[in-house]
Amino acid sequence: MSLAVLKSRALAGMEAPEVTVEVHLAGGLPSFTLVGLPDTEVKEARDRVRAAIQNCRFEFPQRRITVNLAPADLPKESGRFDLPIALGILIASGQVAGKGLDGLEFAGELALGGELRSIRGALAMCLSAANSRRAFVLPAESAAEAALVKTAAILPARTLLEVCAHLNGRQHLDPYRGAALVAAPQYPDLAEVKGQAQAKRALEVAASGGHSVLFSGPPGAGKSMLASRFPGILPPMTETEALESAALQSLAGCFRMEDWSRRPYRAPHHSASGAALVGGGCDFW
Repeated sequence: MSLAVLKSRALAGMEAPEVTVEVHLAGGLPSFTLVGLPDTEVKEARDRVRAAIQNCRFEFPQRRITVNLAPADLPKESGRFDLPIALGILIASGQVAGKGLDGLEFAGELALGGELRSIRGALAMCLSAANSRRAFVLPAESAAEAALVKTAAILPARTLLEVCAHLNGRQHLDPYRGAALVAAPQYPDLAEVKGQAQAKRALEVAASGGHSVLFSGPPGAGKSMLASRFPGILPPMTETEALESAALQSLAGCFRMEDWSRRPYRAPHHSASGAALVGGGCDFW
């Protein structure tokens, strides 16, 4: 079979739309072409995939290789497509069996030696993959983060060889069973604030009624001190709220397990511009 089709995920804001990775081998002069609106990071997968396949003792086919990332109008970025591209080449060349691909999705960045490196946005991708009822093959370093989605089936792997052995039926990948180790979130205590009775009363009313609060006053009046203690008197986050917050941090690549179910707090400088607060540039959409 000279055609292989695998499933993966892209990142578009808070969403993780499905991406179909199509790999075709044809006759002609050897070449490696990537199409489907790939970013520079994705285009560089050609060299990573070639080296990883050869270092895993597979044969890199000297044929005309075309990789299509569909849909073509969706921008693709980062190295998460290394794993499905490499598997597609091995399946299309007949070196790896392609059975059971309909129930799997793949994402992972390849090292030159074939090891799988962690990826950004693993939690957001698994949150979308759980609705598709497919198991997600991920780097082992990203499995703990993805396991926060309790309905997702996660198959962690450390190397390209482990994934190939699973597809060939020689050694199956074990589903991730480890429970996410999270502690109760700790917040600054509002009781530590001396005085400020009117401001503290305003925070209590806002927390109990779900209202917004605006503090205005000269520097040093205690606005930031009070605001940093506001999350501590809010109700605990529901699982849905915690997943949404963690998915957003995962997209930014700054999620930590100790921040699970912790209400986010940011303290930008008062002189920060709008672009500094929400981002900017041609990739902001």
